[in-house]
Amino acid sequence: MTEQRIGTQAEWQAERDALLADEKELTRRGDELARKRRELPWVLVEKDYRFETADGTRSLAELFDGRSQLLVYHFMFGPTYTAGCPVCSSIADTLAPQVVHLQARDTTLLLASRAPLETLLAYRKRMGWPIGWVSSESDFNRDLGFLHTKEELKPFLEGEIPPVVEQMAERSGTTPGGYVAETPGLSAYIHSDGVIYRTYVSTARGLEPTMGYYFLLDRTPFGRNEGAEDESSGHRRVDSANFWLHRHDEY
Repeated sequence: MTEQRIGTQAEWQAERDALLADEKELTRRGDELARKRRELPWVLVEKDYRFETADGTRSLAELFDGRSQLLVYHFMFGPTYTAGCPVCSSIADTLAPQVVHLQARDTTLLLASRAPLETLLAYRKRMGWPIGWVSSESDFNRDLGFLHTKEELKPFLEGEIPPVVEQMAERSGTTPGGYVAETPGLSAYIHSDGVIYRTYVSTARGLEPTMGYYFLLDRTPFGRNEGAEDESSGHRRVDSANFWLHRHDEY
């Protein structure tokens, strides 16, 4: 027998109406946060970053591909990986179909990783993604905090490695140290009057808008169903014994 409350249609409707008011408030709050993102100061990109692409070596300016805005998803696929991070792969499943729509809004979207270009392109072919992917030099990720040194990782690696990290590292064909050296992220740029500015950077749960499946699961009876909530922090504790996300050709 289910432990969930069972009610009448009238009871459901009353609570649904109250919830709708909260949902509308959340939407309005989201609109306000979007406005604040747009009002952040732009940061001049002064380094001459270089990227290996299917069309040869390119500058950051050339990655815009003639558009004024650029979105880069920093995909966890380091030099020691034999396959892309499964979670980043699920994100790319969501991002790839959006490329053409974003292009219609003067925005280029692409993936950037540190693995060799030929490795990235082979994996993209396997996944069937219609999205650009570039091999980036270390500084590009490092300057945004998306690449960590062995020394920085030493305290984490000398402790008890969370099972989910060991699991994701194994699925990516690398060690836990190699896996966590990379960090996922999203960065945004604008090319204005011949100058490039960085306008936004996000990581961790700030990447959830790229994970459309979570927002659909949030509307199901079981929700994300990944683990209990930590009462002391309010954060979700993911059941790491066997994390559910896989590449789309491995379910």
